Amino acid sequence: MVGRVDQSRTPYFDVLLDYVDSGVIPFHTPGHMQGKGMDPALRDFLGDNVLAIDLTQIRGLDDLLQPTEAIEEAQELAAEAYAANHSFFLINGSTSGNQIMMMTAVNPGEKIAIPRNAHKSAMGGLIMSGAHPVWMKPEVDETLHMDHTVTPETVRRTLDEHPDLAAVYVVSPTYYGVAADLEGIARVAHERDKPLLVDEAWGPHFHFHPDLPIDALEAGADLCINSTHKMLGSMSQTAMLHERSPRIRLDRLKAVVKLFLSTSPNLVLVASLDVARRQMATQGRALLQRTIDLANDTRRRLNEIPGVYCFGEEQIGKPGVFDLDPTKITITVKDLGYTGYEAEEILRRRYNVQCELADLFNCLALFTIGTTQEAADRLVYGVKELAREDRPIDVFSPSGVLERRLKTGTYALPKIPPIRMNPREAFLADTEFVRFKESAGRICAEVITPYPPGIPVISPGEEITREIIDYLRLEQRAGVRMQGPYDSELREIRVVSSQT
Repeated sequence: MVGRVDQSRTPYFDVLLDYVDSGVIPFHTPGHMQGKGMDPALRDFLGDNVLAIDLTQIRGLDDLLQPTEAIEEAQELAAEAYAANHSFFLINGSTSGNQIMMMTAVNPGEKIAIPRNAHKSAMGGLIMSGAHPVWMKPEVDETLHMDHTVTPETVRRTLDEHPDLAAVYVVSPTYYGVAADLEGIARVAHERDKPLLVDEAWGPHFHFHPDLPIDALEAGADLCINSTHKMLGSMSQTAMLHERSPRIRLDRLKAVVKLFLSTSPNLVLVASLDVARRQMATQGRALLQRTIDLANDTRRRLNEIPGVYCFGEEQIGKPGVFDLDPTKITITVKDLGYTGYEAEEILRRRYNVQCELADLFNCLALFTIGTTQEAADRLVYGVKELAREDRPIDVFSPSGVLERRLKTGTYALPKIPPIRMNPREAFLADTEFVRFKESAGRICAEVITPYPPGIPVISPGEEITREIIDYLRLEQRAGVRMQGPYDSELREIRVVSSQT
């Protein structure tokens, strides 16, 4: 799609190429001097071109923190492409975007409504902003063992109970591609003049194809983030932040953005955002149509395998499932007698197929504009072979308790624990270590996140419950990695000191 301006242009990528073509002799960072000083092993692998544009922000190459030239123009093109008032290039991913949104919209001590299945980066935003979370419970699918989205009714009830909320923050789509009723949520929030912040990290492609869920800005979001690298063609670590709202102070937003950006950004990453925007703006619909068709056909083929289920449009209309991104394929393997972690490991080790994530019941495969028919065929082949396995060896050897819970369907996510302190206060408080198994009743001082999908189970300021201890130990026995705690094995946990 070509808008009112020429979206075929890449102003920032072009100035980097011009600098290289001009033959300037560098006496500036980075120290490898366009690859000449780099170890040959890495230089030969990366190639001369990428190292030639790994430059610093000198005259003519603009400044990401205070853009006035090519970066400013590139961001304006992105804003036009996404129908935003302003767009900002991020080089610390949507992690920094979540934190920027919170620090822009909420002051220390103010309340923000936030779903419990928010990414752990949102907890970082709470700690840095000093905001107080009012947790909203997303709709839960016990059969698939996953959280979906919060509903407009949940948001309305939360606002009724907490009229002093400063902002509403939601996640849409989820990691599994489930989209919320953002238009309904926006109406509810805006009726009370509350800004709506949307973590749309997994939906950077929505704006560019009519068969995908409505994008956050079109639905009425005031601020949203897109992880451009997740589903589009930019490099890892890149994202965009979009604003379209009279409820957001632009001066404060720009000031906060500067706090989270490096003064020495990787210009290769910045250029990749410029080029990824052009690709979507000019070719997005055609590229995404091929991707959607390939994903839908693969989902159909996988659903023909006995014991395998990949949910699709039949889920739309269920609580918390307003719409679905068809490019996400969740492969439910519990009826095969595997955990998702085992299935992921077998697919990788035996069939050389790597999924995006695994949980107790599922594996998730992403289909993007870079996915090929050959790759899709290999995935289907691997899952077919997985379904034929006699399972002589358990990769992770989960406990009998886990086996029984998986077979009987009695596995449940833990309840949201009581909040005893503000997250920032608990994170900065005097702390001590106690044995995790014996920590029930103490106030947690760190974030504990099974990863993936990266959703905290307990966060600073919350009371550790027996249910959470049992849940996390069960996840550990299934082979889940824990991010956040000082002791990654969770033998001990950092809690607020009893003397506090």
